[in-house]
Amino acid sequence: MAETTKTSGSTPKRDLLLDTAAELFYRGGYHAVGIDTILAEAGLAKMTLYHHFSSKEELIVAVIERRGRIIGEAIAAALEAAGPSPRKQLLALFDWHERWFESKDFNGCAFIRAIGEYPDAESPVHQAVMKGKQAARDRLEALLIKMEANDPKKLAIQLHLLLEGAIVGAHTFGDSGVIKQAREAALILVKSNTG
Repeated sequence: MAETTKTSGSTPKRDLLLDTAAELFYRGGYHAVGIDTILAEAGLAKMTLYHHFSSKEELIVAVIERRGRIIGEAIAAALEAAGPSPRKQLLALFDWHERWFESKDFNGCAFIRAIGEYPDAESPVHQAVMKGKQAARDRLEALLIKMEANDPKKLAIQLHLLLEGAIVGAHTFGDSGVIKQAREAALILVKSNTG
């Protein structure tokens, strides 16, 4: 789904609005944080918001899509830095999550929160989250194809579930170490499904 905003090009005010909204939504939730709070925090007028977005929901979709791109680029860089070995790239993916869980601003997954607040599968917010989560599965599947997994699509879903569970566990229990168990389980699954 492409961004459906009125003006989707990058401008300083649009970027400030998206940065501020992303930070406030991540800390406080999508329904709890109002437009007036975002505008006050950003120091912007309401007409700036409506120049770029026709509704709060449209702003949320843009925030989710942008966050998905940023995360995707960060993970792609981590995988590239791991070198050409698909196994090392898989480990780098889990390492990236561990660093995220240990960061001082970790507050769970903004996408999982959005699904919780927008459960209707037809909602544009829900659709944007599904697209982001599917991109994560696709990234895993591509990696597993390189590893010559027996059923890369099925294994990608299983590994994605491990990562999603680790995100929830780290957030719920405040324990970044859950990623170590997820990594261990992933390696067992990969070993039993490759070669």
